[in-house]
Amino acid sequence: MTVETRPPQAGESYATSPTVRSVWRSGRGIALVGVLAVIAAVIGLLIGPDRGPARPLDPDDVSLSGSKALAELLRDRGVTVDRVDSVAAAAAKAAIGDRVLVITDTAYHDEFALTAIPGDRLIVGDLLGLPVLAPGVRMEPDFARPRSREPACGLPAATAAGSAYLGGPVMRGPAGATACYPAGDGHLLVRFTHGGGVTTVVGDGGFMTNQRLAEDGNAALALNLIGTGKPVTWLVRPDEPPALDLPGEQGRSMHDLMPDNIRWAVYMAITALAVTAFWRGRRLGPVVAERLPVIVRAAETVEGRGRLYRARRARGRAADALREGTIDRLVPRLGLASGAGRHEVVAALAARTGQDPQQLGAVLYGPPPDHDAGLVALAGHLDAIERQVIEP
Repeated sequence: MTVETRPPQAGESYATSPTVRSVWRSGRGIALVGVLAVIAAVIGLLIGPDRGPARPLDPDDVSLSGSKALAELLRDRGVTVDRVDSVAAAAAKAAIGDRVLVITDTAYHDEFALTAIPGDRLIVGDLLGLPVLAPGVRMEPDFARPRSREPACGLPAATAAGSAYLGGPVMRGPAGATACYPAGDGHLLVRFTHGGGVTTVVGDGGFMTNQRLAEDGNAALALNLIGTGKPVTWLVRPDEPPALDLPGEQGRSMHDLMPDNIRWAVYMAITALAVTAFWRGRRLGPVVAERLPVIVRAAETVEGRGRLYRARRARGRAADALREGTIDRLVPRLGLASGAGRHEVVAALAARTGQDPQQLGAVLYGPPPDHDAGLVALAGHLDAIERQVIEP
């Protein structure tokens, strides 16, 4: 059957909304371009080089958070920059001569072994083991927002650089220390003499990154702190982090270490447990439902306790309760013992989630928040970390 079409006559009504065919005819060119763009992007990802994850403050990393530009500036000025990823390598470099040790990550390094390395030392950020690496430096509960700041001190390295992009934890140095870039009740840069060398601690290394180096006096400050004319040993996170725990000698699992007859002992125990449960269940009879006089929701207990914390402004105790509960739930899922220390927990969590160990350490073991909004934010961070571990 043939359908004859004719143009609408005067006085007749007809549809003016676009049809599927008209939409396809008008938009097929745009759709084709979009499909080609998606195909090109996928091919580029498949055949493009694998740059790997960003390594913050790494002298070989060219990402925005890396410090490749600073390392090249130091080399242009004749300063030798050696990147190492172990304490043993850093100690070997120090044995050759007097050097400056730059420490940007201690998640996989022993801070006590680092203290045995002589020479000047630049510590960047609130690292694990900071009280050992920089004795006398005390972290305040305040956290300064990163922004351009003036040095306001007499340290030549800072006054010559001028304003710099600094933030992070606020510090107080030991007696006789020089402190620069004030923030809150402390400073963001502290320098003092210790162990025959000069130790410098900065709260945040954002001014040393490829993204911020060209701003303000960031480059000048970084060069003045590191480029003292001595060779530089730059300690970073290991390229291949060591295994967190080896189950048994030579990597054997718990099952390999069990005696051959342990399997039958487990089967016998399961059988005995099942028989006992059946026997006791029949003896006790059916379950009797008893109507309770009062039904209290579990959430009411939590809300009541939260109101007590808020009424007493016990943010520290509330933060400790949240952190302890999160750590207790994470430790078994990370395969750690119940008495695992801060270093082990943060290292295992960083290996599992891929997050920055410094940020994880600040969330799990940092200072308590000084306001309710900070406590709520801390609870959100803890919940996000736990979800990332529990829901792979």
